[in-house]
Amino acid sequence: MPGDTPRPFVYSPPPAGALPVIHADDHILVVDKPSGLLTVPGNRPERADCLEARARAEFPTARIIHRLDMDTSGVIVLALTTHAQAHIGKQFEKRMTSKSYVARVQGEMTGRSGRVDQPIITDWPNRPKQMICHDRGRNAVTDWEVMDIADGVTRVRLCPLTGRSHQLRVHMLFLGHPILGDNLYAPPAALTASDRLCLHAQQLGFRHPDGGAPVSFESPAPF
Repeated sequence: MPGDTPRPFVYSPPPAGALPVIHADDHILVVDKPSGLLTVPGNRPERADCLEARARAEFPTARIIHRLDMDTSGVIVLALTTHAQAHIGKQFEKRMTSKSYVARVQGEMTGRSGRVDQPIITDWPNRPKQMICHDRGRNAVTDWEVMDIADGVTRVRLCPLTGRSHQLRVHMLFLGHPILGDNLYAPPAALTASDRLCLHAQQLGFRHPDGGAPVSFESPAPF
């Protein structure tokens, strides 16, 4: 809610290990990002450890094209050439990619599927939180589909049609079903229901920068 005091941010990334590579060729690197790891370096020296740095240790030319929230896990693509970065970056800009996420949310959702069309803007007094704002918010659209319901928790597939910061987290909160383990938006019961944010980028599709053939990569949700 507006006016809430943001919780102190202490960066504690998962231990470094073998880079979880899903696919690599001369042009792209596709990785299964672990939860708790920044995509790019933070604004302090202690936040230098990130997916980009770990990738460059093995693939020196790796470049970030898009981002996942620190606590979100799943499929992310990095470019290994400037051409690939520009080619795939333009696809993200023009919304030519396909993305689907899996989340576990509080409560039993009614209906089998639907769409959230609610504009989002930064909640500046409470950064990095975002909020819905019909006066100044940017267009944000998410399709959702129930996968399973058990013990008061719904597993849902989320397909963002836009790419706003925290879009899926804010839209699920708007529906009254916050994502479990969300340390920014979930009420206490939903926060303590999981030791991590239950949001995973399961699938990413785009056209390969070398020839333009459609490619798709997946990673199963770890929760």
